[in-house]
Amino acid sequence: MKGLTFTLRAEPEERLDLLALTPDRLDGMSVAEIARLRIGTSRKPASVGDLFKIAGKDASRIVFDGGSAHFDGIGAGMSSGMVYVAGDAGAQAGRKMRGGAIVIEGRCGTHAGSCMAGGRLEIRGNSGDCLGGPLAGEMLGMAGGVLVVRGRAGDYAGDRMRRGVIAILKGCGDYAGSRMIAGSVAVRGKVGAMPGYLMKRGSLLFDRRPEALSPTFIDCGRTDIAFSGLFDRYLIEDGILDKPLLGRRPGKYGGDTAVLGKGEILFRMGG
Repeated sequence: MKGLTFTLRAEPEERLDLLALTPDRLDGMSVAEIARLRIGTSRKPASVGDLFKIAGKDASRIVFDGGSAHFDGIGAGMSSGMVYVAGDAGAQAGRKMRGGAIVIEGRCGTHAGSCMAGGRLEIRGNSGDCLGGPLAGEMLGMAGGVLVVRGRAGDYAGDRMRRGVIAILKGCGDYAGSRMIAGSVAVRGKVGAMPGYLMKRGSLLFDRRPEALSPTFIDCGRTDIAFSGLFDRYLIEDGILDKPLLGRRPGKYGGDTAVLGKGEILFRMGG
């Protein structure tokens, strides 16, 4: 059975709230019922049928044939199934998802994977700020799952993270892993200023020594622990990387001692 496919008719003039278009919510609905769902955010909101051609019947596999930076909330809250976007996405893709998988071929807006608790979100272009992080007023960020960005991420990636894995393959902005509680953030490429700012626990894993680090981190020298090798193996076996990120005996900083100070920054060292 062909997956449920939404083909974009034209670039939308307003931001769209696609929260309703997930495998969980569309299961058992007819095409006519789906077409009537309101997804626009203006005073005269558009419906699904106004903006998309709808084909296919299998709601467990949803395809957006054509993307847009106006597509907000793609896959938000989903717990099963597959969502594929052949293009860009807007803000809060995969927010609070609990299971299933989302693949976005293009770029993604802010708060992708915000507070996700399970499943897998893969962004093959760049992502905006606050990757996996909470919205304003929320105290906890990503709580589980795997979040992969094959491009570059913005500032505050992994903010308030408490479980799960984030992998960023072309560098990220400032304050990566800020206020982390637990979990792992792996970055290949240049990392911006103040990584791990106010982190309590958790692991930041880099392929080079970080620059502009807070002075409240302690240089622990080289490490000889099994975790770095195991994590490298996990990244390769999962198809995230094709070669080790850390290598043998990476360098380590401990901190942030301005708070609890039980976090770590591991990084590849030459030689």
